[in-house]
Amino acid sequence: MLHMLSLAYSAAMLGIEGYVVRVEADSAPGTPGFAIIGLPDRALGDARERVRAAIFNSGFSYPAGRLLVNRAPADIRKAGPSFDLAIALALLGMDEQVGRTALQEFIALGELALDGRLQPVSGILPMVLGAHDAGFSKLIVPACNADEAALVSGIELYAIDSLRSAVAVLMGNGAKWRRRTAPVILDANDEAVYGDLVDVRGQLAAKRALEIAAAGGHNLLLVGPPGCGKTMLARRLPSILPSMSLREALEVTKIYSVAGLLVGRAGIVRARPFRFPHHTISQTALVGGGALVKPGEISLAHHGVLFLDELPEFRKNVLEVLRQPLEDARITISRVMGTLTFPASVMLVAAMNPCPCGFYTDTQHECSCSPIGIQRYRSRISGPLLDRIDIHIEVPAVKYKDLTDRVSREPSAAIRERVNAARQIQLERFAGMTFFCNAQMGARDLRVHCQIESAGERLLELAINRLGLSARAYTRILKVARTVADLDGGGAIQAHHVSEAIQYRSLDRTAP
Repeated sequence: MLHMLSLAYSAAMLGIEGYVVRVEADSAPGTPGFAIIGLPDRALGDARERVRAAIFNSGFSYPAGRLLVNRAPADIRKAGPSFDLAIALALLGMDEQVGRTALQEFIALGELALDGRLQPVSGILPMVLGAHDAGFSKLIVPACNADEAALVSGIELYAIDSLRSAVAVLMGNGAKWRRRTAPVILDANDEAVYGDLVDVRGQLAAKRALEIAAAGGHNLLLVGPPGCGKTMLARRLPSILPSMSLREALEVTKIYSVAGLLVGRAGIVRARPFRFPHHTISQTALVGGGALVKPGEISLAHHGVLFLDELPEFRKNVLEVLRQPLEDARITISRVMGTLTFPASVMLVAAMNPCPCGFYTDTQHECSCSPIGIQRYRSRISGPLLDRIDIHIEVPAVKYKDLTDRVSREPSAAIRERVNAARQIQLERFAGMTFFCNAQMGARDLRVHCQIESAGERLLELAINRLGLSARAYTRILKVARTVADLDGGGAIQAHHVSEAIQYRSLDRTAP
């Protein structure tokens, strides 16, 4: 028996980016055995038994001799069962049960069941994109992943359900499994229904703060007693955000694909994400990680809203890990196998009570907390994290007359028009730069785009000296003032713009 070599191609992920993997199968004389090399994880070790059973149960003959499968590049750890199909096809190619030439034209993805059926896998979209970028145009994927894979235009896609179907495709008999792909087109009607701000009674100041936050991409903290509508306001913020661009939608869909949240869902993620983790969440679940590194809640909220209700109830170590991604718009996770970076360009919206009992600012209820208790409660949120939240707004209890009034309220669609107009001003201002909204400006950009009239300068100096604001809080005020001015038509920052921005540092201005 001579050495026999067969080659197939699959794909893997590094973070949320896909890359092509060469699957090399070799058969040599000696005691029968089957080894997989190329930095495999446990799922790949188990692939030996899955592939052997699938080949036998699909009616094909299993190669004889000592089998060795290598996945290159060998210096990157491979995880997950998505290589099963490529390994099985490479083994079948050794004795020409499938054509070796045809085998090298395809990327094959999918997990094999013991009876030869193909199971869906996570991360199909980034892997298909990686294969397409590498020059491959023919792909075989599980039927359950077909809608996701079809988002990539310019490929010849075959959505199959078994190993036997994959062999038929390679033998040139795959017409019935071929799926049409087409460019994705988004329109305004693709937005999910998050509710409408017309449903919110009263709270004009809070609605204005939401409008400014949406217009400039600013982080927002809502402070108020229980039942005042903080969660209701936060849930409706996506209804006034601009629609996602196709690039943003594809980025979000890639993250959801890697996280395994697209199986059973059709097509692209069209609406901006709104993630609402419970305050008992772990650090790993928030920022990502695990044995098989997956994106966390902050990455799942990429290009959308991350809402943290009852902010002081989150563990302090969980909150502190937010500081780097809020500054850099990405999260970096270091492991023995290497460093992975996930995108995390989010709007952070947080809500909290003003004190442990919740009624410190409520004129209708008496607060039972001591000044020390209030201070201890608020100190659970560190100063550096608080400085990274641009807008602090007090949300009072809703009065009876607001609950029962018949006055028509402004719908989200009207507010969204103003937000889109302000965003368009920012897109033109930051044309050619790597960012697109006021909240993302750096120190140099502030000097260029945040020039204040003399009256506003004096007002800001007075506020800084009296309130003892940090340098970071100063930059936040400048950014918010720039957004207020953009909502006012985009001219110079005037004193009343600065005055409104200063009002949105309520936790810097109040103490028990």
